[in-house]
Amino acid sequence: MKKTNLLRSACAIAVSLSLAPIAFVSQAAEAGAQSKVERIEVTGSRIKRTDIEGPSPVQSLNKDDIANMGFDNLQQLLERMPANGSGAFSTRGNSQDSTANGGASISLRGLGPDATLVLINGRRVGSSAFAEGISNSFVDINNIPVSAIERIDILKDGASAIYGSDAIAGVVNIILRKDIEGLEINLGYGDDSGTGYDETTASLVWGVKADKGSASVILDYFTNGTLSASDMGRFGTANQSPYGGEDYRSSRGFPGYFYVNGVKTIDPDCPAENATASGSCLFDYGPYNLTIPTSERVGAIGQFDYMLGEDLTAFLELSVQHNTSEAGGAPTPLDEDAGLTVPGSHPNNPFGQDIDIGRYRTVDAGARRWDIESDTMRIVAGLRGVINDWDWEVSAQRGRSESTQTGDRSQGWVRTDYLQAEIDAGNYNPFGGTMNSQDVIDRITTSLVRQGKSSITAYDASISGHAFTIADRDIMMAAGAEYREESVSDIPDEQFQRGLIFGTEAVSAFGSRDQHAAYVELSIPIADNFELQLAGRYDSYSDFGSTTNPKIAFQWGISDEITARGSWSTGFRAPSLAQIGLGPSEKSDFLTDSYRCAADNVDCELLDYNFIFAGNPNLKAEESETWNVGMIWAPSQQFDIGFDLYNILQDHKIDSLQNQDLYDENCNDQNSTICLRNAPQAGETFGSIDVIKSAFVNIGSQEVQGIDLSSHYGLELNSYGDIKFGLEYSYLISFEKEVDGTTIDYTGEYEYPQHRWLATTNWNMDDFTANVNLSYIGEFEDYNKTRTVDAQLLVDMSGSYRFNDTVKLSVGVNNVFDEEPSFAIGDGDADLYGYAMGVHNPLGRYIYTKVTMKF
Repeated sequence: MKKTNLLRSACAIAVSLSLAPIAFVSQAAEAGAQSKVERIEVTGSRIKRTDIEGPSPVQSLNKDDIANMGFDNLQQLLERMPANGSGAFSTRGNSQDSTANGGASISLRGLGPDATLVLINGRRVGSSAFAEGISNSFVDINNIPVSAIERIDILKDGASAIYGSDAIAGVVNIILRKDIEGLEINLGYGDDSGTGYDETTASLVWGVKADKGSASVILDYFTNGTLSASDMGRFGTANQSPYGGEDYRSSRGFPGYFYVNGVKTIDPDCPAENATASGSCLFDYGPYNLTIPTSERVGAIGQFDYMLGEDLTAFLELSVQHNTSEAGGAPTPLDEDAGLTVPGSHPNNPFGQDIDIGRYRTVDAGARRWDIESDTMRIVAGLRGVINDWDWEVSAQRGRSESTQTGDRSQGWVRTDYLQAEIDAGNYNPFGGTMNSQDVIDRITTSLVRQGKSSITAYDASISGHAFTIADRDIMMAAGAEYREESVSDIPDEQFQRGLIFGTEAVSAFGSRDQHAAYVELSIPIADNFELQLAGRYDSYSDFGSTTNPKIAFQWGISDEITARGSWSTGFRAPSLAQIGLGPSEKSDFLTDSYRCAADNVDCELLDYNFIFAGNPNLKAEESETWNVGMIWAPSQQFDIGFDLYNILQDHKIDSLQNQDLYDENCNDQNSTICLRNAPQAGETFGSIDVIKSAFVNIGSQEVQGIDLSSHYGLELNSYGDIKFGLEYSYLISFEKEVDGTTIDYTGEYEYPQHRWLATTNWNMDDFTANVNLSYIGEFEDYNKTRTVDAQLLVDMSGSYRFNDTVKLSVGVNNVFDEEPSFAIGDGDADLYGYAMGVHNPLGRYIYTKVTMKF
């Protein structure tokens, strides 16, 4: 890929104003500690230091900032952050043909969830048991309750030299609340009155501190109602043509079409508005789906410190989470691959002879529904202490995630062999859009179970302290070693594997690996106002090899008001276990069979086809090179402004082969082993497409460059309180992808807006607080490149009043002006309903209230 000219870009020099990558460190009450200068660990560095500023750009949100945003769901909070971009997904819309139902992620810089490392208290956590998009491993942020968060640090810099794999785009470090004294109870409720969607939250926070240590326990409960696509009006139908979009209705219709004497024949009762020129009967599956499925989450987090001696502390972190959610899809879609037939003797057969069923949907069996239960557990135990002014720590971690996805006989799951038996017996009528009797439906449906597990076992040891002195300057150092074992398995119901269930994505995966690493980091004060950071890390994986990644960074105090900083590093992302160990897994996407259309004038419409994926054990690790340069101007404690110019080059990007490319290269051959077609009808050149085989490969490289701007301003209004303003702005200069030697710039194209910003205002006066937040997503080109998707500005407002030391009441409105998502034609995959689901939130005006009580 063509490198961006550094000299040309440097004229836009800049960096983040995140002046405070606030530190985290576990503290126990210690006799005499008041007289010592405490060293703390900041996100982006392993070296414990006496100040809170480091050479890497970090945006930090404390618990008050989080409360002011008004969200009880971490995914909704993080999607407002301008650094979050394309590739993030959530429970919103991922119940339709998804593989990680109920999960949510963050995608820094738009490089994907697998390029963003999520930490809890500075430590890596296990991935979701179910991968998203078949093979995209991610940390499910829905497992982290908002009430338990003390602070979120977003490190907007490559950090593989510090933290290892997956930190290509940056790191989200979630620091949990501790050092709590007393009891706090939080209750909240909110709803979108336009749709009836609602959320209920409750949490209990308790903590105690003593001379020998501390303990904190957080219990959290969250539940939300269902937002059905049928409640979304124009945004709940797959036929967007009346609004200027595409008609993404399915060719698996109700009624359907058949093959009579080998000739494709549409059901005579197909409504004219659903019939296509090539003989398909379209079906609008949209209203059957769930825009936001119902969910319930219950969790507990405990953190404990105990001093075994003056310089020795034992610590324990324990968290458990139980999540339930629902996923939904339209009634079972069937196609030629099901091999269904109707005998001529069938009492309802209008053709009077044996025929084959082509594409048909069992609407009478009802919409398909999944019930999902996920249980996660994480325990960290260790010791920390001080020896000769060196801080040291050793720990062991065990994490596990188990998910079970079930559907019973009442939830629309049809078995093809059961269905064939009822058709042969003349009991099931597949003609004319007939709603068959319940006793027949009971005989064609079944129950299903999908089970997923992921686990992580990790051990680490680290030291941090004064290494040596050169020219009266103290060189600080951190060093450590880590060992980690990971495994994942995803086992679909055996009925899927036997080909008896149709119409939903079926995923099969299994893999395991172990990894060991060693790292070192140095902080070198070249001068009183110039700090140099040097870091390096070696990682060795059991399944693909080893990698070494360096980092060099600096922080230069040009004056008391101006600070410059910059960094250069390399990074990597190991292939996910799902990408390596994926078994045959299926999904459905839309395309036009132009070859068959040109040859036989058939299937000329945009129709849905099946794609089957398999893992690739020969995948290379993704590699990256990142540089960042910036400057901060802080003329006073009340005002600061900073800029960041960043560039990330990612090589050997792992991705699936493009659907259209696979089609173009393989589907012009009736006997292709990649594009599998059914037998052609009499007089035709091509049969209809049965399935297209795909895979995951190292497709090429991608490079993203942009500018971050961050600013804060505080103003004292004397008797009228204090007011604070904040701005986080991200500008995308370029986002280029190289595939097969061709470079495409996605800047400003579908789901890659150039402008994103978040402006916040906070006013405090005595016991009253008011907040106004403005969230902006810029315009971008629609998927078909014929129009522009409009920019969106959302306004959130909230206020709170503390009645006394015990009770505080908060009320707020998100999306005050009830803005609809910007209209988009869609990509034919996830975006089928008239808006870009991964960019815009479909929720309307959401009103909430919360009560906090402290004792």
